[in-house]
Amino acid sequence: MRKLVGFFVFFAFLGIAAAQEQQQGMNQPPKVLVITREFLKPGKSGAPHEKTEMVFTQALARAKEPVHYLGMNSLSGKTRALFVIPFDSFEAWEKDTMWSQGNAALSAALDRANVADGELLESTDQGAFVYSAEYSFHPAVDMPHMRYFEIEAFQIRPGHRAEWDEAVKMVKAAYEKAVPDAHWATYEEILGGRNFFVVFTPMKSLSELDHEMMANKQFMGAMGADGMKKLEELSAASIESSTTNLFAFNAKLSYISEDWIKADPDFWKPKAAPAPAATKKKPEKPAAN
Repeated sequence: MRKLVGFFVFFAFLGIAAAQEQQQGMNQPPKVLVITREFLKPGKSGAPHEKTEMVFTQALARAKEPVHYLGMNSLSGKTRALFVIPFDSFEAWEKDTMWSQGNAALSAALDRANVADGELLESTDQGAFVYSAEYSFHPAVDMPHMRYFEIEAFQIRPGHRAEWDEAVKMVKAAYEKAVPDAHWATYEEILGGRNFFVVFTPMKSLSELDHEMMANKQFMGAMGADGMKKLEELSAASIESSTTNLFAFNAKLSYISEDWIKADPDFWKPKAAPAPAATKKKPEKPAAN
């Protein structure tokens, strides 16, 4: 697949989203993610990048590419686009790569699209991640109706995995007690970087960020003063660096399944705006003699 050229690590540790009932349509996190990060040149984001990316999605649709991906734009930090490709296994990733390479027409179309897209980019990078149920919290969500990811990346100090494990267990226990409607999915990077852990916190609306302040107070209350002190010590010992950013889903950057389109067609496949009606010219008055 075209998007196997980059990655980004992300972890939404304290993100909070509205409670959702377990129901049909709730999506469990995929076992493997291959993630692309494309850094854009100044002035090349928005419509110019959407135009080149739609060449990819159209070529994949014509070829009936079976694997889909979600594209999104950064709302904070350096201007960039992320492309998240889910797989059931690394074997599935390999099979999809071989399938794409074996389709001569698709390969040629993607090569041409890559040249055009490359003119807009400063750089790209890539990595592979595996799902960690141990570090996740109520991860099943109605993904087709989500619109944002709050994303934070944690780089763990070598030799301090035990402190990290203990810190995550404390956080999950406090959230289960005080904020049980929170949810996130954690991934560990195993190819492309160094000791990174990641969590996605999907959101339907940015109003959910406003609720985080109250959720954090509830979380701190459940931890207590001694628990917060212990958590700070564990974090200082185990975390080398961390970043938090926000990304907005973009249907024009995404190659998504028919199930997603049917779930929310207004967002994933909006109808083209009607052309403005032609205005009739008023008859000119005859010139006076």
